[in-house]
Amino acid sequence: MSEQSITSEVTGTVWKIEKSEGDSVEAEDVIMILESMKMEIPVEAPCAGRIIKILVSEQDVVEEEQVIVVIMP
Repeated sequence: MSEQSITSEVTGTVWKIEKSEGDSVEAEDVIMILESMKMEIPVEAPCAGRIIKILVSEQDVVEEEQVIVVIMP
């Protein structure tokens, strides 16, 4: 299977990273939380798999459609 990129749905700030590289996740597990316009937006795993790479750090500003996590289903 090939890697799957997870992109930010909004422009915002990485508020909290809940998982680490190498962690296994189930579909809909929260990987991180973004803050945008005083709202918390969870970034969920689209499928079960293992986190290959987290491309951002807490407090980073991300743009809409920016790749932020890579997961291996």
